[in-house]
Amino acid sequence: MHEPYLENSEYIDWQHPLIRAKAAELAEGCASDEAMAKRCFEFVRDSIHHSWDYRQNPVTCKASDVLIHATSYCYAKSHQLAALLRANHIPAGLCYQRLRLTPGGPYCLHGLNAVYLKKFGWYRIDARGNKEGVTAEFDPPTEKLAFPIIEPGERDFPEIWAEPLPLVIKALSQNRTVEQVFVNLPDVEVI
Repeated sequence: MHEPYLENSEYIDWQHPLIRAKAAELAEGCASDEAMAKRCFEFVRDSIHHSWDYRQNPVTCKASDVLIHATSYCYAKSHQLAALLRANHIPAGLCYQRLRLTPGGPYCLHGLNAVYLKKFGWYRIDARGNKEGVTAEFDPPTEKLAFPIIEPGERDFPEIWAEPLPLVIKALSQNRTVEQVFVNLPDVEVI
């Protein structure tokens, strides 16, 4: 049942030596899957810059590239967190929300994670990165995501994906700068 959420893949490349080394370092001294998951979450949230917040290139997509460059959009931050968790044998998947960027502005997808914790089951976490007006925490079983769903066109999608959505990969791989990604953020139509 959890096998797809433990697999190594092109974008969640947890078998990369740098990912394995960082995952082992983060797991050191942890007595539970919950403690390991929290440490991995806080590392990605606090140590990997959100590319748009910092206007920082390059555009990253693979978990290993995120670790190497210490920057990414929310989507690749979720790839990195899934890779670190999977490297520590903790099932992890990808989740998405549809949010409005600014009042009256366009909608786009936002990437986050779900982690399977023995004590709680699936628990969603958002390592996007905190800033003024955005606060996400690891506090199971209570979800403390970065963004609430407020407007009618916004959605919290319930699916937990083992792999990134193709339109997310396309946005991150076909745009060379953070500015290009920003004007081409992925979105899905909600019926």
